Amino acid sequence: MHVLVVGSYNQDHVWRIDRFPQPGETRRGLGFTTGPGGKGFNQAVASARQGAPTAFIGALGEDALARTARELAATEGIAARWQACPDVSTGSCGILVDANGQNQIVLDLAANEYLTATFVRAQSDLFATARVVLVQMETGMGAIRAALTSASAGCLRVLNPAPVHAEWDASLLADADLITPNETEFAELLARCADTHIAAEAIAALGDEELHALCRRLGDISLIVTLGARGCFVSHADPAPWQDPASCYRLAAERVQVCDTTGAGDAFNGALAAELARQPRRALREALLQAGRVAALSTERAGAALAMPTRAQVQQRFG
Repeated sequence: MHVLVVGSYNQDHVWRIDRFPQPGETRRGLGFTTGPGGKGFNQAVASARQGAPTAFIGALGEDALARTARELAATEGIAARWQACPDVSTGSCGILVDANGQNQIVLDLAANEYLTATFVRAQSDLFATARVVLVQMETGMGAIRAALTSASAGCLRVLNPAPVHAEWDASLLADADLITPNETEFAELLARCADTHIAAEAIAALGDEELHALCRRLGDISLIVTLGARGCFVSHADPAPWQDPASCYRLAAERVQVCDTTGAGDAFNGALAAELARQPRRALREALLQAGRVAALSTERAGAALAMPTRAQVQQRFG
């Protein structure tokens, strides 16, 4: 298996509206859809649709939503290992999407929080063959740490700190090779790990050297800070292992017609993992270009997991 994703599955319930309601206000919905989501599962689908053999470790309740999850994993060709949690429900998520494609989300992690370190470690055959292990933070901290520490020698460990866990342990930075926060998550990591406070909305406007210096406050780890419509920023202590020409640089986002930004960060992370696993010696910058295109194209479709484009669709659109 080239990519192993350890993380969450949630059933997404999505309402489209003209604008977000104010407290106490009722807005009329313009449409409703439901479909698979969860940061972990979204990323696994994104990876698989980019052509990388992909496995997934997660937890489900024993309900109708769990059956949907199992069927979809099989349809996408994902080798899924599910921990069954009979006393809790499968994770679910309520999403509001406004006319500009921005979203607001309410999440019940449910079974995801019961994914155990013991179950994760028991999937040793998957860890033994993985080239990239990709983890997010919609499960318990024990499962997150088990995933990062179970990776075999030479395996690339990618931590997407989304959302930053209430029980965040700064030592996780040392267990990963690459961290991929968005602006909000990066600001929170700085506050928790470096006693540095900066508004998330101010990050994208910082100069490269200033932003690079902030990244270095988190240690020697390599970071990719995703900046939404402004692309991403890359910061290394040492760019050589990544075959990058510089310690820091930016990449612009592709120009697309945004319909729904839900899952765009997951599209980026899953595609990045797939690219790094498909061609381990490929320069990080080249992998990021492809990941950015996958993320951009995903925003032209409504939904999360099912909005992930295939490799052929990305090539047809961007060349």
